[in-house]
Amino acid sequence: MELPAVPRPWRYWLLLGSYGLFLLLGAAVFAGVEAPREAGLREALRGARAGFLRQHQGCVSEPGLERLLERVLGADSSGVSALGNVSDDENWDFSSALFFAASVLSTTGYGHTVPLSDGGKVFCIFYTLLGLPATLLLATCLLQQLMGLLSHRPVQYLHTHWGIPPGHAALGHAATMGLSVLGLFILLPALCFWALEKGWNFLESVYFCFISLSTIGLGDYVPGHSSPASLRHLYKISITCYLLLGLLAMLLALETIYELREVHSLVRFFAPTQAPASPSNEDDDRLEILSRDQLGLATVCGAPPSWSQADNEADGRSAPPDGPSG
Repeated sequence: MELPAVPRPWRYWLLLGSYGLFLLLGAAVFAGVEAPREAGLREALRGARAGFLRQHQGCVSEPGLERLLERVLGADSSGVSALGNVSDDENWDFSSALFFAASVLSTTGYGHTVPLSDGGKVFCIFYTLLGLPATLLLATCLLQQLMGLLSHRPVQYLHTHWGIPPGHAALGHAATMGLSVLGLFILLPALCFWALEKGWNFLESVYFCFISLSTIGLGDYVPGHSSPASLRHLYKISITCYLLLGLLAMLLALETIYELREVHSLVRFFAPTQAPASPSNEDDDRLEILSRDQLGLATVCGAPPSWSQADNEADGRSAPPDGPSG
């Protein structure tokens, strides 16, 4: 993949400027699309409030309505709804708590349910401090195993048995992996949510699946509130399993795309220039790299070479073979 010849000091400014323009473009689009909708919603809410006060004039005072709305909105921000048809839906039964724990450890954090007590907030802090590294460790180990099975082996098979060049095989496999994740973990679950969740259309279901698996978790759509009471616990546990498996599948697809030669070329385009190593320091550099690899997170899942083995390998590379004795 040929990239334009741009002086290296300018590349960082080019990257920062492009990202800044991308942010400005997103802000302009969101403001242009959402601001009129927000203004219409505000106007409709003011009209509904004024109409309610006129209809119940003498029975409901404006300050009393304000206090009631403040309590309702405060409870709703904590995950407690004042609507009669969902007031019995508990947020802290076991299945809901499991869904909350999974959303915290996956950094999705919908925000619809939050700890209410001081003890719960303190426990959430320490639980997250321990849980996030454990989640990263588990995800790294699983990705190592799955990358070899679902990414490296198919590319090697395509190259060995079908004669496809490795670069083309990797590109085609990455496209297939992305389409598979899109179909199996976004479109297919969106059809299920569309059928099970009242008031959700297909676009909103796809939106929820993508926002969840990308760990954005805005919290404007949260499933489980309209499910039957007899199946509510099973439904929430199933959603928790889907989110964890879908997040792993999303990471696998992104890692597969990141290993493409074209992506590496783009990264090297913005990477700083590395000074060439002198031949005398080549063995020392190899030992230093090996030492750093032994302390890396990826080596936790496999058996790292022992220090004596590393020394022997380095000695074998640096020392010439013994000749026959004279």
